[in-house]
Amino acid sequence: MATTKYISPVALAAALLVGAIGSTPASFAATSAAPVIGQQDGDSNGVQDKLKKSQFKDVKASLDNSGIVTLTGSVSLYQYKKDAANRVRKAKGVNGVRNEIQVSGQAASDEELKKKLGEKLTYDRVGYGNAFNAITMNVESGVVTLGGHARTDVDKDSALALVSTYPGVKDVVDDIEVDPTSIMDDQTRLAVARSVYGYPSLNKYAIDPAKPIRISVQNGHVELYGVVDSKADKDAAYLRANSVPGVFGVKNFLQVAGQASESEKQ
Repeated sequence: MATTKYISPVALAAALLVGAIGSTPASFAATSAAPVIGQQDGDSNGVQDKLKKSQFKDVKASLDNSGIVTLTGSVSLYQYKKDAANRVRKAKGVNGVRNEIQVSGQAASDEELKKKLGEKLTYDRVGYGNAFNAITMNVESGVVTLGGHARTDVDKDSALALVSTYPGVKDVVDDIEVDPTSIMDDQTRLAVARSVYGYPSLNKYAIDPAKPIRISVQNGHVELYGVVDSKADKDAAYLRANSVPGVFGVKNFLQVAGQASESEKQ
């Protein structure tokens, strides 16, 4: 009759550990590093289900072992490129997104984009303090760069959304600064607007909501933007803004129609 040799629990555990590590290192490592998403979804990407909409039909997603998703393919609008990244970023196990999607929709020249987007931006947020936004725009090879000042985050987001959904835009660079949140600055904006637009030779700039004298305020410091008919109007706007109690200083960036653009400190 065979006898059973006694093995202590400690020795048994050590033997099993050595056997596991020594005999199957590759399978052990592969099991540990397998992406969670791939295991749950049962496909090679693990995030492709997040892109099951018609605007993403030409987009592919691949997930590496570090949890980084690479997006490739093409979409018709820049906004769809942003949306694709936002969708896969919410998937479980995703640590980052490398967005290599190309925008291949309707083509447009830089001059056409400047003209059309400029028109849209001037009327954006009319009725919601449009004259307190001074957003600038530059277009190069289909890449739109937005800068300048927005009164609120809502105004900034509105401008970005307008540009991102316009056909022909390949990419958007956000350099817009949002003015500080301040009750004092809000009061200063209104006081400067009353002083500027209340002046007889300047009230004409309140008639067309797309062509106001734009007023930006940051901690009591005022900046004026827009286009005026004459140097006399530019100087008058500066003097009226500078006369408002509580204003610490005024920078006059107003342009005179027909003259080259310039930035001027006064």
